[in-house]
Amino acid sequence: MHAGKPIVLPGQTADSAKMPIICTPLVGRSREEVLAELQRVVPKAPDLLEWRVDFFDDIGNTDAVITLAAEIRKAANSIPVLFTRRSAREGGEKIALDEAGVLALYAAVMDSRSIELIDYEMVNEAAHIAQVRAQSRAKGIQLVLSFHNFSATPSHAELCAKFALAQSLGADIAKVAVMPQRLEDVLTVLSATLESSQKLDIPLISMSMGAYGSLTRLFGWTCGSAMSFAIGVDASAPGQVPIEDVNAVVEILKKSLSPKK
Repeated sequence: MHAGKPIVLPGQTADSAKMPIICTPLVGRSREEVLAELQRVVPKAPDLLEWRVDFFDDIGNTDAVITLAAEIRKAANSIPVLFTRRSAREGGEKIALDEAGVLALYAAVMDSRSIELIDYEMVNEAAHIAQVRAQSRAKGIQLVLSFHNFSATPSHAELCAKFALAQSLGADIAKVAVMPQRLEDVLTVLSATLESSQKLDIPLISMSMGAYGSLTRLFGWTCGSAMSFAIGVDASAPGQVPIEDVNAVVEILKKSLSPKK
């Protein structure tokens, strides 16, 4: 039993799509570190891998990124890959590329056909969002439009507005991640997710970060969050929980929430 719409990954239909899907990040600084992460993460069978390319020291070398993206795709086997540059203003690593360089990198990676999903932030210029939207649609790549606040939790209405904005900008998936200062903030995220999942037409991803926020990573899906990010080797954001623990809790909750015969 859950609210919301599932994320349909390649090879799935809406009826067969899993809720929630579990995504594990790759945050290695070098090619060798990323490939070593893959060796440990892939056997844990996440539903999705996220390559946080802003952690990659050689991000300014497009050929190196394309080559590693192809290696990730091969090592991941059938696990889809989400490609993400998280900007420093939204909690990511500082990189040498300006936004024009990021857009060029995104275009090259999408052209390489090594990824199935791509993340871009709603804070970016509307023209840049439209450019990524057009390119991803042309390549059959799902676009996640995201918003992050690492210092606070906006109001219920503001969070609902962010989800709605993602849909209006053409997102295939909307993502919101915020930092709670108190337990009530976690409830705000869950409530806004539930309301938005009932009103909007696209899948949503939401989470609170930090210690309080770990609760949303475990049962946010019951309120409509279609994805949970879980640690395979190293975390990419505060409050992430090991994939083994997330899987165990989700299994217990699904069993408890299933209709009794």
